[in-house]
Amino acid sequence: MNSETKSCQNCKSDFTIEPEDFNFYERIKVPPPTFCPNCRLQRRLMFRNERHLYKRECALCRKITLSTYSPDKQCVVYCPPCWWSDRWSPLDYGREYDPHKPFLEQLEGLLRETPLVALGTNHPTLINSEYVNESGESKNCYLIFDADYCEDVLYGGRLSNIKDSMDLLIVGESDLCYEDVNCRKSSRLFFSEDSSDCVNVFFSKNLWGCTDCFGCANLRNKSYYIWNKPHSKEEYVRELESLRRSMRTQEGILQLQARAEEVWRSVPHKFMHGFQNVNVSGDYIYESKNAKDSFQARGLENVRFCQFIKDAHTKDAYDYTMWGDNVELIYECMNVGAGTHNAKFSYVCALGNTLNTEYCVWCIDVADLLGCSGLRKKKYCILNKQYTPEEFRSLRTQIIADMERNPYVDAQGRVWKYGEFMPYDFSLYGYNETDAQVYFPLTKERALETGWRWCDGAPSEHTATIRGEKLPATIDEVGDDILKEVVACASCARAYRFVPAEIAFLRRFDLPLPNKCSDCRHKRRFSRLNPLKLWKRTCGCAGNRSQNGTYQNTDIHFHGAEPCQNKFETSYAPDRGEIVYCEACYQAEVA
Repeated sequence: MNSETKSCQNCKSDFTIEPEDFNFYERIKVPPPTFCPNCRLQRRLMFRNERHLYKRECALCRKITLSTYSPDKQCVVYCPPCWWSDRWSPLDYGREYDPHKPFLEQLEGLLRETPLVALGTNHPTLINSEYVNESGESKNCYLIFDADYCEDVLYGGRLSNIKDSMDLLIVGESDLCYEDVNCRKSSRLFFSEDSSDCVNVFFSKNLWGCTDCFGCANLRNKSYYIWNKPHSKEEYVRELESLRRSMRTQEGILQLQARAEEVWRSVPHKFMHGFQNVNVSGDYIYESKNAKDSFQARGLENVRFCQFIKDAHTKDAYDYTMWGDNVELIYECMNVGAGTHNAKFSYVCALGNTLNTEYCVWCIDVADLLGCSGLRKKKYCILNKQYTPEEFRSLRTQIIADMERNPYVDAQGRVWKYGEFMPYDFSLYGYNETDAQVYFPLTKERALETGWRWCDGAPSEHTATIRGEKLPATIDEVGDDILKEVVACASCARAYRFVPAEIAFLRRFDLPLPNKCSDCRHKRRFSRLNPLKLWKRTCGCAGNRSQNGTYQNTDIHFHGAEPCQNKFETSYAPDRGEIVYCEACYQAEVA
């Protein structure tokens, strides 16, 4: 089968479907997509509100709960304890399929009436962790998002197996860490990036197996280095004492960050973040094989267009966003995981023996469902109505044929036949509340022109009692009365408060109070990540030094004194200032 070029229904740009793509679609019995990869990702992200949380009344118990749905959203919302309870039955909302109406129109009606869970958590597995979202299997956690198997963790995102840590992004199997991005298997790692298997490391980037290092980059199995220069143990201890004093204030931390970033920029960067990969393309890919056009994922095999898969393993998947954990045959899904098999066009179908789900939302430990919402431990249901296996298979075949004959058409004229994720219209969130705004930012005017919602939000109910820039300079100056203060963020002026566990953590490591809210701190960490986009480039090694002349190579490379001719796809844009090397040239320069 040959490649085929199509025009995207949404953005009208051309995109190519490769022969191996057709093979996958044929295997799972779906037609090829009619939206380009970026638009497919954008619409999935429009169904996910990770960080915008509101107070809302539970429609069942009437208690005030934290919710991803603002009070003005016209939907039924249950607090997590009620939604996960046996006090209601999703089958009560079941309905007969009407062959005279588009199937997706009937699904939208079901989604609007069936109770939605206020937070995207595996609530039964959480202990003392009420203020989290997209999380499970965690204890004593606060404002962590897309995080599992955590304990005593505050303010983080995309975490797995973390303990006693704070302010992290994309970190796994670590403890006692603070302000890190894309790190793993480390302890006492502070203000660092892209590092693994490190202990007692500060302000460093791309360190592996290192201990007792400060302000370094591209080191392997080293100890007692400061600003990439070796020291004796005695020298290191003496200089570290002075550097740690600088870390006692926000001003000192900013100065150390600036100097560390100078060191980071002075050395080569590998064209992609990743290790133990075979035949992959994308960035931040680890322990994967035959994974194309994928980002921020681990344990992939035979996949394309996958993102944010933090838990291994995922096999045979296309257009899959968020989670993982031993899943297989996933297509056009968001937030499915934990053993799920053969899921299509679904959002949150997971746990137990979840199998064969299509167009489903928040269905747990289920099998053989089409167009269902909120079901748990059910089989052979369509639009939340129970059928025998034979009735289910017959009606499913009819509905798929009807979706071709009588598809859903949205207000912008986009056609939704069987084989596409749910229409944009079905998302209850404002575009700016969702993860789509993070990766595909739009103005309010542009979002509304495209036919999408927008949420202006409500003014804060809290009045600040102290400005962030007026907080005590060191943690020594902070008393427990700080817990009563309402702080105005030094960046966005949004009100925030400190919690006891946060003060205890900062005192433990002699770190200053953050003068910015958790969202602004998250945005700074997020800005350190490369985008979900690839550019074609040639290795930046000119032979004896980098092409820009700022870095002198320390070893003779395979290409000798001539410029390296290796080409690659990278998420480092050509106009950026980093020195970007191919795998071979980079490895030759790692100390």
